[in-house]
Amino acid sequence: MSVTLDHVSRIVDGVTTIRDVSLTLQRGTLSVLLGPTLSGKTSIMRLLAGLDKPTAGRVLVDGKDVTGADVRKRSVAMVYQQFINYPSLSVYENIASPLRVQGKPREEIEKRVAEAARLLRLEPYLKRTPLQLSGGQQQRTAIARALVKGADLVLLDEPLANLDYKLREELRTELPRIFEASGAIFVYATTEPSEALLLGGRTICMWEGQVLQAGDTAAVYRRPDTLRVGQVFSDPPMNTVDIEKRGDSVHYAGGVSAPAVGLYAGLPDGTYRAGFRPHQLGLAKGDGSRDGSHAGSNGSHAFRATVSVTEITGSESFVHLTRDGMNWVAVLHGVHEYEPGDVLDAMLDPANVFVFDASDRLVAAPSSM
Repeated sequence: MSVTLDHVSRIVDGVTTIRDVSLTLQRGTLSVLLGPTLSGKTSIMRLLAGLDKPTAGRVLVDGKDVTGADVRKRSVAMVYQQFINYPSLSVYENIASPLRVQGKPREEIEKRVAEAARLLRLEPYLKRTPLQLSGGQQQRTAIARALVKGADLVLLDEPLANLDYKLREELRTELPRIFEASGAIFVYATTEPSEALLLGGRTICMWEGQVLQAGDTAAVYRRPDTLRVGQVFSDPPMNTVDIEKRGDSVHYAGGVSAPAVGLYAGLPDGTYRAGFRPHQLGLAKGDGSRDGSHAGSNGSHAFRATVSVTEITGSESFVHLTRDGMNWVAVLHGVHEYEPGDVLDAMLDPANVFVFDASDRLVAAPSSM
């Protein structure tokens, strides 16, 4: 089975929510729709499911035009971020409901419900109604119901967002195995780059209703076609700084110059934008005696920067920095208690930058990402 969106657009109340999207999804594959809120992920899913009709373009299943066909005639299961269950039915009956509609025998229903309940840690709650469950338990019930349905196309719209951290991490590791074993087409929407990397498969980066780039998840992460893709596939978004390459030197915005080493060495002379992910920026206490850029002990370029705020999650610290009107974020492992106003050296290895041209197209990328 294959599902294709052929030059699909959708306009709602004069607002274009999907812009000329073309995608083909094949049986046995997992595709991750990655993008911020309002980038069009849910709109794409609703078009795939047949819940909405495109303003332009076609939806094809195995090459057959099904644009506008009744969703009830399609083999589709969908799980939303906000759980949807039948409030008067028990958890068991919620999970079993699509199998009863299909007329499956009692023995098969019992077996498949038991398997789904075990996987989603729902065995103690099968006799309860949804109103007797926590939000996370209700979402797990909705996921279990979608999985037992055995649909050819399974759409999951940020399904783990309402689960507690431990269960979310457990399910993230289980889901790829479930996807592979089912043989269905899975489409999974998320705002989190880390979730896309954990799930693997194929990632479709979206922004304002457009598909920016689609391909193998690791490949898109390592070589974003554009700066925008790099920013979508980075959390926090990729830091940037304008640069000019002249001979053996690179000149950063703000009047800072440094040797053109690393990826800079092979660039033709010209103006570019350097991008670097927050975890690629190192920090060290500065002595406050100098301003500008210098080579760190490991050949990194170091910039004098000022801390604006530090967010500590426990395992990581997010340090927000300002420098010459630029705002950067560094992500460090562990607890780092920098105070607002602290002056630091922000260190960047030239081998770890992404270089984009004047139109923000990628021209050089790290080889070790």
